[in-house]
Amino acid sequence: MRRLLALAAALLLASRAAAEERPAVIVTDPNARTFKAAVQEFAPGAPGVDVARFRQDLVDALDYSGVFTSLDPGAFLGPRRTASLDGGTPVACPDWSQIGADALVQGATSPGADGGIILDFLVWDVPRCRTPLRKRYTGGVGDARRIARRVADDVVASFTGRAGVASTELTFVSSRTGSPEVWVMDADGGNARAATHNRVINAFPTWTPDGNSIVYMSYLFQRSPHLFRLVRGGAQKPGRLLDALDPKVPVYHGVPDPSGERMAVVASVDGQPEIFVVDADGRNPRRITRDPAIDVSPTWSPDGKRIAFVSDRAGAPNVYVMDADGGNPKRITFDGAYNTAPAWSPDGRWIAYEVRVGGQFDIWLTDPEGRTNAPLVTHPQSDEHPTWAPDGRKIAFQSTRRGRPDIYTIDIDGENLRRLTQGAGDNTAPNWGPYPR
Repeated sequence: MRRLLALAAALLLASRAAAEERPAVIVTDPNARTFKAAVQEFAPGAPGVDVARFRQDLVDALDYSGVFTSLDPGAFLGPRRTASLDGGTPVACPDWSQIGADALVQGATSPGADGGIILDFLVWDVPRCRTPLRKRYTGGVGDARRIARRVADDVVASFTGRAGVASTELTFVSSRTGSPEVWVMDADGGNARAATHNRVINAFPTWTPDGNSIVYMSYLFQRSPHLFRLVRGGAQKPGRLLDALDPKVPVYHGVPDPSGERMAVVASVDGQPEIFVVDADGRNPRRITRDPAIDVSPTWSPDGKRIAFVSDRAGAPNVYVMDADGGNPKRITFDGAYNTAPAWSPDGRWIAYEVRVGGQFDIWLTDPEGRTNAPLVTHPQSDEHPTWAPDGRKIAFQSTRRGRPDIYTIDIDGENLRRLTQGAGDNTAPNWGPYPR
């Protein structure tokens, strides 16, 4: 187990000279421009909704996107609060354009059924003086912050074609309560809460594509590693997975495929970890790696047709790509002697992974064919375990920048570094969840 965990987390020296012989990785985004948003307080009407607090939650979520920056209301030439959305008060687009606003966000709250709230909002494209989006959300009074994040993501989508990720969540492992438990938090680090309380070793939490479940490894059963599932939607049964397998077989890691119908699973066979593909219910296991070496850390391509993984079959751990049935394995990392923890980007163009450069760990990118390898996140302290946001604009990772591991996010252009975990203990192994449904 010690050897497996070391393989999943550690890296060796990467050759800078070899990297310089290849073209640099240039991650481009046709929507990379930063827009400026004027966000009004929404017209009050729903009891229990603090419209000032709601506006601040919305502004924070927009700023977190890396796509928008919010304008100070003190600069507004127009009203700070929406009067109504019934069309009775015309919008003077030149007033908003004059202060540099690309977007104007207006809204109103009203009472909903059974004491709930209704929130209507619209987005103005100020230069064109048109409204590309008008939408409604409903919920309870306690859902106001969640709705604000959903609104922010919609505003991002209305200008770029891809929603922001403020309404998504991350799962991770934290020892802040004394033992490594699975935790969940909002994408900006807020609302952190423990998802397990079993006081044993828990590791490698991974979201299912529907966002309703987390698959993770735990020593909860017979004091050996097995897969378990946490459920919040009620559609699946929680508890231990793969219970048809011999309970003496250690199972270290489970990663659902993009369809949610299969999982790539790392299990110990003949003394070595190998990769299997099983149905989502744990049935029909198919072994897809057959090598005397260690094979671990599977990650699916977005189309579910390929799997990247880590193997030391060439003498030291490196990242490989193979077909989903195990065919055509191909090594794709050659810079350095130890490369691990691959994570496939949502658009399929890149695989982020770990490299140890000198005495610390860095995060690099490679394309799935291994033609281009170059650093993405570097620092004198260690940066490890990358995971992509569902929009592909950010990654989360663990770093020892404060001396102990914490979870951070950063835009793929290297901007907007943010520390998410503020509690005590070690915070490791982040996995970014899907968009809420």
